[in-house]
Amino acid sequence: MNRKVTRLALFLVLAAAIVLAILYRDRFNAAALEQWVGGAGAAAPLLFMLIYAVATVLFLPGSMLTLAGGALFGPVMGTFVNLTGATLGALLAFLVSRHLAADWVEQKTAGRLGQLKAGVEQEGWRFVAFVRLVPLFPFNLLNYALGLTRIRLLHYLVATYLCMLPGALAYTWLGYAGREALAGGEGLIQKGLMALALLAVVAFLPRIIARLRQGPTLGIAELHNRLQGDQPPLLLDVRSEADYRGELGHIAGSRNIPLEALESRLAELGDFLEQPVALICTTDRRSKQAARILAGQGFADVHVVVGGMTAWRQAALPVQIATSSPGRPVEA
Repeated sequence: MNRKVTRLALFLVLAAAIVLAILYRDRFNAAALEQWVGGAGAAAPLLFMLIYAVATVLFLPGSMLTLAGGALFGPVMGTFVNLTGATLGALLAFLVSRHLAADWVEQKTAGRLGQLKAGVEQEGWRFVAFVRLVPLFPFNLLNYALGLTRIRLLHYLVATYLCMLPGALAYTWLGYAGREALAGGEGLIQKGLMALALLAVVAFLPRIIARLRQGPTLGIAELHNRLQGDQPPLLLDVRSEADYRGELGHIAGSRNIPLEALESRLAELGDFLEQPVALICTTDRRSKQAARILAGQGFADVHVVVGGMTAWRQAALPVQIATSSPGRPVEA
């Protein structure tokens, strides 16, 4: 009973603090931050890290803090201070979430939601690393969400710190370059170009990670065996609806989402974020495009079927062909 009361009290305090932070967030700006930290002397880095950690827990904007850290402490110390403050905040939010609601979520998750949670837990530090390198979800919200899983605390902490480094470095340098530009410092062109180069690297990371997260290709025979197994992959046919129902037919149990509509219909595939997905088309050209889209959106186990439906038919494997008359498709 006491534990429930403690949790409720902590939740109410946290909720009230978040509401107040949101209501007065206009007062939380770079000028105010510089004023607070400026009088702290040698303790300024520690104070800044504490402010960053609390701001992360209270859903205050981290981008402004990171830019301010670069302006106040320079590119090297600023990166360390920003990264450490953000990681401490992420750790606090993770622990608060785990203490408040993890047991309740464990009891309530079942079915597809439970499968998604299990998939995230199975990926462990790899999932944390991916979402830190490729910010698909809001940083502050993600910290709380990951606390509801059984990902190991040490794995979460190390993956968060290391994989946020590229973004922290880029935005810290940008804040430093902006401060130098306002002050009229030397080497402005070089510093500006360095900031742009770092931002370009961070912007290009999703494509690099997407390629790394694409699983190996699947041959026709291997796909057929997997579809007969106890845990078949989602077979996603990315042809147009006309081709899906056309003369090549389609594989029983496949789901048809045309490549052109894939990005707008990703919500339909949310249950398979951490499950194997096999992509098939007429050949494999459009399947590769679909694989890049899914991997870039966080799907962990994406495979392209080599040769597509053309190779499937050449192997004389069974297909379903839609008929113009009502009723079940004809199997060929």
